[in-house]
Amino acid sequence: MDIRKIGKTPLAVTTIGFGGAAIGGLYRECTRDAAMETLQAAWDAGLRYFDTAPFYGFGLSERRTGDFLRDKPRETYVLSTKVGRILRPVPEDQVPDHSYVNPLPFTVDYDYSYDGIMRSFEFSFARLGLNRIDILYVHDVGAYTHGAEKNAVYMAQLLGGGLKALEELKSAGAISAYGLGVNEIEVCLEVAARHPIDCILLAGRYSLLDRSAERGLLDICRKQQISLVIGGVFNSGILATGPVPGANFDYGPASQDILDRVRSMQTIATNHNVPLAAAALQFPFREPVVANVLIGTAKPSSLTRNIELLSTKVPESVYAECEPFTIR
Repeated sequence: MDIRKIGKTPLAVTTIGFGGAAIGGLYRECTRDAAMETLQAAWDAGLRYFDTAPFYGFGLSERRTGDFLRDKPRETYVLSTKVGRILRPVPEDQVPDHSYVNPLPFTVDYDYSYDGIMRSFEFSFARLGLNRIDILYVHDVGAYTHGAEKNAVYMAQLLGGGLKALEELKSAGAISAYGLGVNEIEVCLEVAARHPIDCILLAGRYSLLDRSAERGLLDICRKQQISLVIGGVFNSGILATGPVPGANFDYGPASQDILDRVRSMQTIATNHNVPLAAAALQFPFREPVVANVLIGTAKPSSLTRNIELLSTKVPESVYAECEPFTIR
């Protein structure tokens, strides 16, 4: 599998990576056996970049990812996790509902400060059971997650000390790269304008359907040599399922407008004898600053099916004809 560099760092990742939310039980239960089988399928397919986070199953994804990677030669893979949320144990009846099924018995406290990021980093080592983390992403800072009022507090924490913690970790060799792991453009532009970062894990905002990243972010990434890791390439599923009843977009039911846009795209893809999902999966790689696209699943069959989509040749005309139906 091809590899691409992360920013200005010596770190390189396979162009397809494994996203760990689903093996933490996102939306549906994932047994440990199913998680291990899916991770093995990813490894067998040549994926060597694995992304997880404390939030995914409230520690469950990190534990399972670490268990799987523990016997693999350390120089053969790249691992990322996230900071900004501290897990705190609570009674089972106080575990919050964040769409994870049967998570571990914790709640989440947001903390983007210097101390909070250092604590989160250390706690992740314990859950992973590994002694090195390659990339740290600041998870879900921004008004999209927190609203403007709360985010003002969290941004003050990040700019006032959190980014300093990340720079110290990188300078000391404890990590090789750091950046943001978010679902919005605005916070990326704000942070990149004030502090050098290596990479951004951007979910759902540079896809065949949603091209919000073209509103300035791609230019900033090119100028500053910031790599993009793309999550949510199917926009919560609709670009994989098509505009079927109950299709999801951006973590919720798709609106009629979105269904109509995707229906038009599906017709275009069908006219070119190309699966819509193949066009969606391959779309981000047309941009050189994209280093990786994450595939998140808890089923080996789904992972294998998505990997097979990479072998489909998608004519450039498909992307040109889809342009009028995109969101920017």
